[in-house]
Amino acid sequence: MKFSNMLWALSLIVLVPPAKANDSSAAIGLGGLELKQNDAIALDSEDLFLSMDRVTVKYQFTNTTDKDVRTLVSFPLPALPHDIDGHMGDQNFPDWKAIDFQTKVQGTAVPLQYRDVVTADGKDITRRVQELGWPVQYWLDHDFQKKLQQVPKPELQTLLAEGLLKQSAHGTNVYADWRVTTHVTREQLFPANQTITVEHSYKPITGGTNGGNMSAGARKNPEDGFNWFQKTFCIDDNFIAGFDQTYNARGEDKREQYLELFLDYRLSPGANWKGPIKKFRLVVDKGEPANMVSFCMDDVQKISPTQFEVTKTNFEPEKDLSILIVRWFNFP
Repeated sequence: MKFSNMLWALSLIVLVPPAKANDSSAAIGLGGLELKQNDAIALDSEDLFLSMDRVTVKYQFTNTTDKDVRTLVSFPLPALPHDIDGHMGDQNFPDWKAIDFQTKVQGTAVPLQYRDVVTADGKDITRRVQELGWPVQYWLDHDFQKKLQQVPKPELQTLLAEGLLKQSAHGTNVYADWRVTTHVTREQLFPANQTITVEHSYKPITGGTNGGNMSAGARKNPEDGFNWFQKTFCIDDNFIAGFDQTYNARGEDKREQYLELFLDYRLSPGANWKGPIKKFRLVVDKGEPANMVSFCMDDVQKISPTQFEVTKTNFEPEKDLSILIVRWFNFP
């Protein structure tokens, strides 16, 4: 999906991982929190609204059996850290409780829990990290890195083999090599043969870059970043033409003053319920009429100066959704 328009101004960008999530049935197993297929509960509808300011999603679930079903439901947030290769620097990682995550069931707010799952090379190592007494969110422990350098060599080799630690290119340093996924969870009762409504709302955390990947010059060397943009956000010729028109109309001192903002959403866990999503509706709000937006979806309809709608029946998500919003800005 691709649309082009004039652009507007913004002066600040926060470079953090994109916000991602979708409800999915879950279970607490021996290895920690696991998403699982639920063959009793059907997802009748999903109404999803995505913007840079707020994300809301409204579900209707039906218990298709004659018995009440009680299960743990998980809303997974992005894994952290994100591609830092052992160099923490001064990166600030988000406090997920600050995103103001709210859930209502049948219109009533419900209590939520936050559970951390630690993985390395796709393997759940939560229990192992806890057994070692190591901090799950190791980037918050400034002394932990120093402690790792003091691990005896025999033990170090074991930890490296387990995938808990990684060695620097020159072998002079070791660092933690796991990621932490926070799951917002709740116990949910699905009454027999009944339909219930579940609503989520939260403030998303957006990622992005301070421009430079979309210009004609950058496109001459697509391996520098444009190939990833084109594939991830389904950028087409119409989008490029609209971008170039605005870029070329600006003075040379202002052309590079634009932001490429990313908003991600995990659609794939929605496939964990019984059957497809019977009715799916997506609305993407790009924020201002002047912004540009691109994302990978077909049959997109423009329903307002800032909003674009996708509707589907019997929808089975196969991949997650990544949205690009381009904003121009000016310095005084």
